[in-house]
Amino acid sequence: MAESNSIRVRLVTPDKIFIDGTADSVSVPSCSGYLEVLYAHAPLLAELGPGEVTLHGGDVGDQQLFVSQGFVEVLPDRVTILAESAIPPGEIDVAAAREELELGHKMWNEAGEDSERFAKADRVIREAEERIAAAERAGKSA
Repeated sequence: MAESNSIRVRLVTPDKIFIDGTADSVSVPSCSGYLEVLYAHAPLLAELGPGEVTLHGGDVGDQQLFVSQGFVEVLPDRVTILAESAIPPGEIDVAAAREELELGHKMWNEAGEDSERFAKADRVIREAEERIAAAERAGKSA
């Protein structure tokens, strides 16, 4: 049974359950910025943005996973993260992320007047930049 100040955390991708345990706090990247979730947090549903899910304490211990797209549901006693992908920052392929960044800039330059193409290019650029930054924080470089 979880302690009164711990929250249940579950991080799931289409392939795997990455985390299923308790934590004292969870930081989650949403499209509008990072959310810090503690026990008794107000309920919310948010779209995930690219970035690192950071867990502290509880039975999952301190750990980080880079996630891309998906959703997070926060309830007072639990957090459910549904992500398209999740990877430890130290396992990020920095060279591939740099290629993705170059592709995003090319898409941006070729978008013309099409706002949907600009939005897609922006998503590609943001995810690539976040992957590179997460890898660098983990001490990995290309």
